[in-house]
Amino acid sequence: MEHFYARLFAEHPEVRAMFPLAMSAQRERVFGALARMVQVVDNPGALAMRARQLGRDHRKFGVRDKHYDGFFGALLAAIRHFSPAWTAETQAAWDVALSAVAGSMRAAAAADARHGPPWWIGEVVRHDPRGPDLAVLTIQPDQPLSYLPGQYLAVQVARWPRAWRNFSIANAPRASGSVDLHVRAIPGGLVSTALVHYVRSGDAILLGPARGEMTIAQDCGRDLLCVAGGTGLAPIKAIIEAVASARQSWRPAITLYVGARTAAGLYDMRELALLEAWYPALKIIPVVSRDPDWPGRAGTLPDVLRQDASPEGREVFISGPAPMVTGAVRVLARRVAREHIHHDPIGAATA
Repeated sequence: MEHFYARLFAEHPEVRAMFPLAMSAQRERVFGALARMVQVVDNPGALAMRARQLGRDHRKFGVRDKHYDGFFGALLAAIRHFSPAWTAETQAAWDVALSAVAGSMRAAAAADARHGPPWWIGEVVRHDPRGPDLAVLTIQPDQPLSYLPGQYLAVQVARWPRAWRNFSIANAPRASGSVDLHVRAIPGGLVSTALVHYVRSGDAILLGPARGEMTIAQDCGRDLLCVAGGTGLAPIKAIIEAVASARQSWRPAITLYVGARTAAGLYDMRELALLEAWYPALKIIPVVSRDPDWPGRAGTLPDVLRQDASPEGREVFISGPAPMVTGAVRVLARRVAREHIHHDPIGAATA
């Protein structure tokens, strides 16, 4: 990846301004995206789907149609440089694959541009600290930003230009159009640290379009089992709000397991209690894993689910740290068909 970016910036110096100054995380993310593309290169449908998503996502970076040839040309040159053997057949295979990816990205970006801007300007209208490293922010976009409960969006702060990070939206769509974000400052996390410790009410930030597949179908027709660890509560809360406020005869029972390491980590219990009072079919079970004085359910979320969850016949939604999501899926998949267990790709909401 270092070779690739060095070649790209040498041959097309005008694109350097589109990237952050520190490139380590950028190189890792792009390499991960390339690896996922290669994994599905023999599945045209999956390849095109991932390429279309990349095309839509790259609009917020300022990528235009003219940039694709330079990018893929430098990428092919880097691949060829590090390949132990390169034949005409290899060249032809890569030409076809990269041409397909570029074509899908271009088409998706052009279609997306007809329906919305590449990014929104959002005003921070409320900054509510909930702990030494956590805050809940309410953001007012400058124009309507459509999304589905459970999705996430990318955020850029003025302190770190061109650095985008994903955060889940923590509320169902409102008439005002505002969105809530639950943000924990991660060590070394430029954007999360800025949002928690430096951003204040009245500040402006940039918002990317909503993405993510962990959403609920309007005709779901099943009771819900929700599992949220840490700030993974955000998309789960949005889904529960949407179900509770839906104007339809379907009123599912909802069980929410919400976990944290300590009691202080259960940062949103007041709002959850109000939600529980508003929607009596909601049952909230707080779980703490590392607090000997905690009087309630103790242990990790996967362990507690193994002991007393009743997922049969339910639609399952899981969000939180990657180990928790992996463990919860492993526990629940023994009793629930995989198509009824929903979570975004591991780490997507904080990538």
